Amino acid sequence: MELDFINSYPVDLKNYRGIYQRLAQKTFSYLHLHEHYYIEVNLVDDQEIHELNKQFRQIDRPTDVLSFAFLDKVAGETPINDEEITVALGTIIISVDRAKNQAKQYGHSFQREMKFLFLHGLLHLLGYDHQKPKDEVIMFSLQNAILGKRKVD
Repeated sequence: MELDFINSYPVDLKNYRGIYQRLAQKTFSYLHLHEHYYIEVNLVDDQEIHELNKQFRQIDRPTDVLSFAFLDKVAGETPINDEEITVALGTIIISVDRAKNQAKQYGHSFQREMKFLFLHGLLHLLGYDHQKPKDEVIMFSLQNAILGKRKVD
């Protein structure tokens, strides 16, 4: 698994590269997936994620995490099944400002919120969603199983 980590936030958060690599490996292991994926993660502020949310989702406000999946299924397309080939999974963009606010709001640590947002984005890249109640149960159950309800490795 390759993780391209970009910290566009004005504070040094480079320790999250390793944290996210370990969390991605834990997720792939839990889901029984091979680890030949390339993932890009970018940490940004509210202003930047607001602009991206408006541009790509036509929602004129900041959000906590955006995921841009590269592996959407296309009719007639043959999936890549060679475990030796690295597959670009997608990009996860996390608002550090939202993470700080939500950590306070939910009463847990900033690090736990940053991990939650990464995992949430990663599950979206892997095809999970929460638009329908049954899909929400599946996705949120996976998040709880991988992160645990309190402490996260």
